[in-house]
Amino acid sequence: MRTIKIEDRSEMETIIRSCKTCYLAMCKGEQPYVLPMNFALDGDSVLLHSAQSGRMWDTLKKNPKVCLNWTLGEELAWQDAHIGCSYRVKSQSVLVEGIAEFVENSDEKEECMGKIMAQYSSRSFKFNAPSIFNVGVIRVRILKISARRFGARAETPWKKRGEDHA
Repeated sequence: MRTIKIEDRSEMETIIRSCKTCYLAMCKGEQPYVLPMNFALDGDSVLLHSAQSGRMWDTLKKNPKVCLNWTLGEELAWQDAHIGCSYRVKSQSVLVEGIAEFVENSDEKEECMGKIMAQYSSRSFKFNAPSIFNVGVIRVRILKISARRFGARAETPWKKRGEDHA
């Protein structure tokens, strides 16, 4: 299996916007913790929402350094159906390393929630004051972004193009 680095930021953003879930990794002390999250990409930030309390909030208050992952595609392919090491999964993945900040201002929270909802629907949404007051919004400032394409066919002298399955 070959791994190819993706350099183009617009291609990275296309991968991110094509996903419905991102995975937020954080660490409290020695123990890592990962959660699936709904999100919106907003320039050089990623917006997340949740309850305003719990393990995630406690962890981020102690250590705001996070890593986010989006993975697109799970197509199984192989070069030889009888050789296990020739199997691979074709996918694309984006990683973001950043710093989480809690959004406190209600107008800003409402704007963020509108952007998060726009990731999932083309409808316009209204939010009432209690829902905005009670929702937790997190902005992750992107410090580093990288992406890879996995599962490209390995080129070998004994396998010609077109002999690969998928």
